[in-house]
Amino acid sequence: MDKFTYQYRALSNDEKQNIEDIKRRYEPKTEREEKFTRLKKLDNKVKNPPAIIALSLGIIGVLIFGLGLAMILEWQILEWGIVVMLLGCIPMAFANPTYNYVFAKNKNKYSEEILKLSKELLETKE
Repeated sequence: MDKFTYQYRALSNDEKQNIEDIKRRYEPKTEREEKFTRLKKLDNKVKNPPAIIALSLGIIGVLIFGLGLAMILEWQILEWGIVVMLLGCIPMAFANPTYNYVFAKNKNKYSEEILKLSKELLETKE
């Protein structure tokens, strides 16, 4: 005698969440979602470049400073080691003012559009 067996298992909450996430990626975005995405991109354009530039200056300065320190401690080249260390202090000293300058410049450049998008997103109701 042939038997027929059937099993049903409901989706777990994690599986449902994964399916919803995948589905959301392929659905067309609403105007509100597009505006929100644009707002986040503009905010990143304001914040990220100054941070990258300032970190680069700081890292370069620390490496040059470290070279000068190594010249003094390892190679006993005191005079040139001090000069190299002082040269390394220059980019480190300019890192924060450079960050503030580039941030202010980007903020002025994008603030109008960011404020406009923010206002539109806060006023619309869905």
